[in-house]
Amino acid sequence: MREKVLGLKREKNALILAHNYQVPEVQDVADFVGDSLGLSMEAAKTDARLIVFAGVYFMAETAAILNPGKRVVIPDPNAGCSLVDSISPGDIARWRARHPNGVVVAYINTSAAVKAHSDYVCTSANCLKIVEALPRDVPVLFVPDKYLGLYIKHRTGRENMDVWEGECYVHAELTAPKIMDAIRRHPDAELLVHPECGCGTACLLELPKLGVEPRFMSTEGMVRYVKVSLKPRFIVATETGIIYRMEREAPGKEFIPVSQEAICRYMKLITLEKVYLSLLREEYRVTVPTHIAERARRAIERMFEYT
Repeated sequence: MREKVLGLKREKNALILAHNYQVPEVQDVADFVGDSLGLSMEAAKTDARLIVFAGVYFMAETAAILNPGKRVVIPDPNAGCSLVDSISPGDIARWRARHPNGVVVAYINTSAAVKAHSDYVCTSANCLKIVEALPRDVPVLFVPDKYLGLYIKHRTGRENMDVWEGECYVHAELTAPKIMDAIRRHPDAELLVHPECGCGTACLLELPKLGVEPRFMSTEGMVRYVKVSLKPRFIVATETGIIYRMEREAPGKEFIPVSQEAICRYMKLITLEKVYLSLLREEYRVTVPTHIAERARRAIERMFEYT
């Protein structure tokens, strides 16, 4: 199946993008494996006729927005996201009615329609940089992840920042007690935490008191860091799919997931067989209405200024 996918990809001049949380066999056939920011940038610069997005639906939407003349497909259209489902354009409109001069920063884990109603799109890799750059006297709404939003609010000290009450169901289960348990079991390991995690500011404020300095990073930041760090062991607080890429790119080091159950059921809907069928049939096509795509593209392009 792997050889069939690679052969068909060459034949069709296709590009396969895979998120870090994809299963190993899907990562192995991808032209690029990365986080939301990296995948967005690859989607923006490709000259491939066909883009197969092995990830969740909002990511394929972003690729379609950035490549209006190309065919973007997703191997399973049911690959959704609990964060995306937590907010709608109407929610943003109601906040803007109360804050007519406010700025809306939308995490990339949002629908195209929500991006179109936002001023900036961000990822976990650049959200802090974007919010820090906004005028201090302007009210800000951060959507939709509450843990990432609270992390940013604490780091910036920004009081006029409202945080939406959404969450990733996988990261929400990675709580401070679970992280503390992992630290007790592996005291010599370095702790890497995705800022969506449910430990929230507890990790930021309490762990340093115990002599533990967690590193808050995007998934791509984690991969880059473990490749250069002199530490041999790492506790990883994010979805377990990232472990495969870490082991491949930083061989000889040990990676300990905070929870073996931190598995995104949406990401795991994508299989190698579905990638093959998606290439073969050029389905399921992801399209975004022009009026939504144009507005969303502006917010996404502002994000690239902070990479």
